Amino acid sequence: MKTLRYRGVPVIGFAGYSGSGKTTLISRLIPEVQRRGLRPAVVKHAHHEFDIDTPGKDSYEIRKAGATQIIVGSAHRWALITETDNTAEADLLTFLAQLNLSGTDIILVEGFRDIAFPKIELIRAAEARAAFYLNDDYVIAVASDAPLPESPTIPSFSLHDTDGLAGFIAGYCQRTVASD
Repeated sequence: MKTLRYRGVPVIGFAGYSGSGKTTLISRLIPEVQRRGLRPAVVKHAHHEFDIDTPGKDSYEIRKAGATQIIVGSAHRWALITETDNTAEADLLTFLAQLNLSGTDIILVEGFRDIAFPKIELIRAAEARAAFYLNDDYVIAVASDAPLPESPTIPSFSLHDTDGLAGFIAGYCQRTVASD
């Protein structure tokens, strides 16, 4: 099975078409992997322009005035907002490099489906598109809401089997760390 570590921390992705339930699944998996003793970080790819600021807030106004980086922080959390001149999408390594990995045991990545790194594919029966696992050797498991037309040679789960998927992720972490 293919594995990836970034600065020693196992990385596993979740790939699927828009609306397949990646965010929902990751949100359900986070408490399950935490119950297994893993502390997750998440990198989420957005295909569109997005904004975490709200017009009228100080940080928004400062950024709109031309600041290229702003850290907004409090006792409970902080966020780094970086404006770029890039017209091309940043790559996964650029985002991974921004993470503070102290206290992180696994990095869950949403999106970046076309990049060669280990990922779980989410498939909805309503989707009439080709499955990635048929042509992507980096898909290491499949989660679907219905039986698959072609049986995968990799582990497959129900999209609702949060416990099974969390167990798979915990095992992936163990195998990745043990592969030293």
